[in-house]
Amino acid sequence: MIRAKRLKVVGALLTAAFSVYVLLDSFVIERRAAIVTDDASAHFACQTAEPVLEEVCLVPTAAGVGNDAPEETDEETDEETDEETALSLPAGTQTIGSYDDGEIAIALYTFRYADTQVYAADVTLSSAQYLKTAFADSTYGRNVTDKTSEIAREAGALLAVNGDYYGARQSGYVIRNGVLYRDSASDGEMLLIRADGSFEIVSASAASAEELLSDGAWQVLCFGPGLVEDGVIAVEEGEEVGHAKASNPRTAIGMLGEGHYLFLVSDGRTGESEGLSLSELAELMAAMGCREAYNLDGGGSSTMVFLGEVVNNPTTNGKRVSERSVSDIVYVG
Repeated sequence: MIRAKRLKVVGALLTAAFSVYVLLDSFVIERRAAIVTDDASAHFACQTAEPVLEEVCLVPTAAGVGNDAPEETDEETDEETDEETALSLPAGTQTIGSYDDGEIAIALYTFRYADTQVYAADVTLSSAQYLKTAFADSTYGRNVTDKTSEIAREAGALLAVNGDYYGARQSGYVIRNGVLYRDSASDGEMLLIRADGSFEIVSASAASAEELLSDGAWQVLCFGPGLVEDGVIAVEEGEEVGHAKASNPRTAIGMLGEGHYLFLVSDGRTGESEGLSLSELAELMAAMGCREAYNLDGGGSSTMVFLGEVVNNPTTNGKRVSERSVSDIVYVG
C-alpha cells in the first residue's frame, strides 16, 4: 500500500515536471538555429529548409530585388497611377514626422478612429529591397526575443513595426529577405511579398515554401488573416484571431500601389484607446486606399518605431505602457 502511494507520488511529480518542461520549451527556452549575417542587398535562396547554425547558406539567385518595371513616360498613365496609389487620410489627421532621402520617403500620421488612437506611416520606396525583416538578436530560432525598438536599432531601421512572432509557433512558413528558414505549413493565410514589392495573400495549401521562394518570394509572414484583397474587405464583422478580444491593439501592413505601402498600428486596452476589431481594421485599411492588407501580431506586441523612437503606446494589459519582446520585425531601411 505504501509503495503504491509512493509510486503515485513519483508519477505525479514526473508528470508535473514534464508539463513544466513542455511549457518552458514552448515559451521560454531559447532554441537558436541560425545567425543571420547577410546584408539583404540581393535576393537569396537557402539550400536547407530548417537551417542549422553551421549549415546556413545564403546563395544569391538571379532574381534580384527591386522594381524592374520600366519607367512610365506617358503623362496620362502617370496621373492615373498617382490617383490609384494616393493615401486617403481621415479628418483630423495630424502629421507627426517625416523622412525623405530620395530613395525612401516616410510620412507619419496619427488620428482617432473608432475611439482608438491610430498611427499610420505612408511609405514610398524606390526599390523593394528597402522593405525588410529582422530577427531578434539577428537569430532565427524559438523563444529568441527582444523589444521591437531594440531589433529596429540593431537593424538600422528608419521605420519598424512588430512582425508575425514566428517564434511562438512551430509551423508556418518563414521566408525572410529571400531566405527560407522554415518550410512547415500552418493553417490560415500568409502574406507573400515578392521581390518586385508586390503583395499577395495566399493560403499554405496554394504552394510549398520552396515553390514560393523559386517564384520570387522576398518575405512570407504567417499570422493573418488577410484584411483586404484586390481592394475588397476580406474579413467579416465579428471575425477574430483565435480567442482574442474583439477590440485590441493592432498592427497591419498594406500595399497601395507599386512601391507604395501603409504601416499601421493602433493602441488599445486602455481608457484612452479602446482598440480595433479585425473588421474595423480591415475597413480602415481599405478606406485609406490599400489594395492588399494583412494583419500582423497584435495585442501587447503592437509597436511602431520611427527614427529610433516608439511612437505609439504599447501595452499588454492596459495597466502600464511597455513594449513586449517579440521574435521579429518588419522594417524600412
